[in-house]
Amino acid sequence: PAVRNFTLNFTITNLQFSADLVMPNSKKFKSTEKVMYHYVDPLLQKSSIGPAYVGCKVTAFRSKDRDDTGVDAICSYRDEPSDAKFSRVTVYHELSNMTNGITTLGHYSLNSQSLYING
Repeated sequence: PAVRNFTLNFTITNLQFSADLVMPNSKKFKSTEKVMYHYVDPLLQKSSIGPAYVGCKVTAFRSKDRDDTGVDAICSYRDEPSDAKFSRVTVYHELSNMTNGITTLGHYSLNSQSLYING
């Protein structure tokens, strides 16, 4: 089966952006990336694409306002004819519900207007 990608973007409002979050080889990038997987993976596994979900890779952390950090990730799933068709609208609503209306991700606070999924 083909593996397809979608982008996942959101903004964390209680993670102060720092220059080392720009460098994928920095300790700060790697540790923050690990924490993102720890929170995001289980949500996507519980979503409608769960059975076909392969994983996400953080591609970038971005400076939003002074205290906010944007997260850009590319997530993958197997496009199995037998599985439910990927719907970015459905996944958006599921993630919205699982993050209390796009407000919390583990111990992080989210900008409720920041979740974006592009199939």
